[in-house]
Amino acid sequence: MDFPAPLRPLVAGSTWRRGVFLLLGGVLALPYALLLVAFGQMFATSGVPRPLVLVLLVPAATIAVVPIFLGGSRALEIAAVRGLLGVDLPEPLPGHRLDRETRLRAALWIGLHLTSGALVVTALFSAVPMALAFIAAQAGVDVGITGAERFGPFDGRDSGWLTLLGVLVLVALGYVVAGLGALAASMAPALLGPASAERIAALEARAARLAERNRLARELHDSVGHALTVATLQAGAAREVLDGDPEFVRRALAAIEETGRRAMDDLDHVLGLLRETGEPSVVAPQRTLSDLAELIADTRAAGTSVRSRSRGSLDALPAAVSREGYRIVQEGLTNAARHGHGPVTLRVDVSPDGLEIELVNPVARPTSDGAAVPGGGRGLIGMRERVLLLGGRITTGVDGERWRVRVRLPIGADG
Repeated sequence: MDFPAPLRPLVAGSTWRRGVFLLLGGVLALPYALLLVAFGQMFATSGVPRPLVLVLLVPAATIAVVPIFLGGSRALEIAAVRGLLGVDLPEPLPGHRLDRETRLRAALWIGLHLTSGALVVTALFSAVPMALAFIAAQAGVDVGITGAERFGPFDGRDSGWLTLLGVLVLVALGYVVAGLGALAASMAPALLGPASAERIAALEARAARLAERNRLARELHDSVGHALTVATLQAGAAREVLDGDPEFVRRALAAIEETGRRAMDDLDHVLGLLRETGEPSVVAPQRTLSDLAELIADTRAAGTSVRSRSRGSLDALPAAVSREGYRIVQEGLTNAARHGHGPVTLRVDVSPDGLEIELVNPVARPTSDGAAVPGGGRGLIGMRERVLLLGGRITTGVDGERWRVRVRLPIGADG
């Protein structure tokens, strides 16, 4: 049902939830009210010694005030604000020690919550019965119950005005609840917002998520992109000799099948990392430079000639360096197959100082600025990101009519 605009705040679901939030504050304020009444009566009673009342007041006030400054109280308020006021506040850090400013802001919020809740509860227990009594005045006249019997002497003709007054009281109370709820929702981020340490932690967590997403994007680009390049080249070569060399076609189809299977394994690995089901997922191990011979064989099978030279023990490299080095070589061979022509020269050297990788191949169309691979793409960006994450150096560019990629990685990184 489409209500008129002035009545929408009264029937909106958010108003009712905010009313529950305010009532919750009134319930929490009840023990404080009882405590004030009890000590007020003690002070008013002449037979109770004033010094004894003051001695009891100090620990009672301490017990009443301390919970307001606790981190657990702030966490409960944040949960209530998220659920009832609909304000998207970040979850507090577990085990994090709050600074003084954050505790004071939270204490001010709790005080305002208890105060506004107490006012709403008081209004409900006073204004609502009065409004219902005014509305029922007309009914009392109709059934023969005089106004004098219920509300004191009044003329039955005034019952209509009393009914209107009762409705206005209820409507006004509804607007008060809606206004207090909206005010609380607007003040919550300022008083219950994250502390500086929580903001830093949230930024670090977001940076970590972005870094992980970028890493997974690089994994997909390098592994699946390489597989598609190899499969495309194999399929094109097979098409050219389909009628004259069936044996080559069979080998090409077998290579395409094997390349696709490996790409699926890599894809399963990345998807396994992306799953957040809480259940352990079985993922394929990531490839390292120990699988370099297999990578070179696949590239040669795709029709790209590769001359390789390796020095040092690839198996002794740290896992992170070996893994990223494999992806760098894979992307370099993929770029050579896509954009270059002629043989690719690959050099991989392992020394106590670090890992050095160099790929050189002729380019089909040398660039004028010597700064980009013809055709472009995300490959070089991914290479640089991998190298920078490990604290290494990378140089790329055209050297005469050859494209050269040189990477140096320190071998002290692991992960």
